[in-house]
Amino acid sequence: MADFYSQAFIQALKERDRKALQKIPKADLHNHCVLSGSRDFLEKRTGRRIEPMKAVLQSMQEMDDWSGKNIGSYFDGTEGRKLLIEAAFVQAASDGVSILEVGEDVWGLGEFFHHDIGELIDCFQQIRERTAPDMKLRLQIGLSRHCSIPYLTECLKPFWGRKEFYSIDLYGDEMAQPIENFLPIYEKARENGLKLKAHVGEWGSAGDVVEAVKILGLDEVQHGIAAADSDEAVAFLKENHVRLNITPTSNLMLGRVKDAAQHPIRKLYRAGVDVTVNSDDVLVFDSDVSGEYLLLYQSGCLEAEELDAIRINGLKDPV
Repeated sequence: MADFYSQAFIQALKERDRKALQKIPKADLHNHCVLSGSRDFLEKRTGRRIEPMKAVLQSMQEMDDWSGKNIGSYFDGTEGRKLLIEAAFVQAASDGVSILEVGEDVWGLGEFFHHDIGELIDCFQQIRERTAPDMKLRLQIGLSRHCSIPYLTECLKPFWGRKEFYSIDLYGDEMAQPIENFLPIYEKARENGLKLKAHVGEWGSAGDVVEAVKILGLDEVQHGIAAADSDEAVAFLKENHVRLNITPTSNLMLGRVKDAAQHPIRKLYRAGVDVTVNSDDVLVFDSDVSGEYLLLYQSGCLEAEELDAIRINGLKDPV
């Protein structure tokens, strides 16, 4: 069966057939759930069409403005949040995603789920069962980097000991506060058996990526593309089996990469770093995982066989 899917995937890439690509199993391990829904599904349910970004952003403020305009108060409350989550599963299922790693920010427990961790978990599990019963859900705990450590520590209390969660992820402004501030949280997460992830090296340096891995003991890095600027950082990631979950279109639209053909994933992959290809924010950037693979192939960044190897790698548990 693996050979069948590989042959079909490679052929679909060479024929530039996105619909065929969407039928082939793949993972999405870097997906911001409430910004990754099916726009057709949401339009059908709400009557509103959410249009994606059209031009390269000049600042993160522009993305915040987009979120305020298109998501904002339209999805306030529990039912609105659940609708966004359901849209993410519908979108992923339509793209052939067989492993989806998504979750909720810790502040959302009180904002949308009445401080009831069971309600939050049931929401994700029931939506998966209803919309994509064959999809493997890896439930993730999300942390916003701008929040204070005491606040996050308090918010996290209901999450500890819940075996339903697979990973923890830190995102937001990389410069908001020193990475070492989060060490007590990550030590606790490790004790709870969670995979440790963080957004690093999207905006920062190769040194920031290495530092974050060393300090927090990260298993995986979301983005991490700045590591390609340093041969030493690349070697470090390879030797320590650190996976990078990369989102090419997001990198282009946020101005972090100028040309898809020269995307850092090429250097990282060919140097032996564990990389995966993912969507990030489908509603914002209008590219699902199949579209990301097609972008990397059409631009000449990577060969079809290399991209299939990355697809297969994403379906495996990290080392």
